[in-house]
Amino acid sequence: MYSLSPAIAGTTSTTRRSTRLRAVLAGGLVLGLGAAMTLAAWTDQEFATGTFTAGTFNLVGSTDGTTFAEHATSDPGVPAALSFSTGFTNLSKSSTVAAPYVLHLDATTTIAGTGTVVSGAGTGTALSHLTYTVVQVASVAACTPAATGSATITPSTAFGASIVGGTNYTLAAGNGTTVPGADVFLCIQVTSDATLPQGSTATATWQFSATSNS
Repeated sequence: MYSLSPAIAGTTSTTRRSTRLRAVLAGGLVLGLGAAMTLAAWTDQEFATGTFTAGTFNLVGSTDGTTFAEHATSDPGVPAALSFSTGFTNLSKSSTVAAPYVLHLDATTTIAGTGTVVSGAGTGTALSHLTYTVVQVASVAACTPAATGSATITPSTAFGASIVGGTNYTLAAGNGTTVPGADVFLCIQVTSDATLPQGSTATATWQFSATSNS
């Protein structure tokens, strides 16, 4: 019987260990690759999107509570011509006349607001003898020289003077399509003083403003 020499036997043993090591390493690579592929297969994606549209806000006015329109100073035929109570064309000393003005947010408005009287100004020889106030009333018919209500302008305010005191008024939103916000009935009252000159005249303009609540 022949036997391998120690040198040859050692070489064979080393070769076998090397082969096993390569096999183990190869198996490890295969397992590692398989694990990576498994993780990739369990990765998923989801996406979400949103579309945003701003609301609208628009104030319109009416002298009779029926026909509403824009009355910006850049439009022709504006501001709206107020219809004062009897006597405004024949004003006497220490007398008061009144005119209604109705405001609401139009049907396309989707945001409620708060309204204010910004100013009252004018020209003419009678202007310095006139003062005014603006009160909120229940209807067009309720606007009379003697009407009382929540004063949006302090009584006896001079034309051209800074607005002080008074309260703001609430403007409800429309439904966004066909129904406007609720009417706000304002009553403008103008009073002459005891020294009003005969034959004097004046033209006054009031500015109203509304700001959205959000």
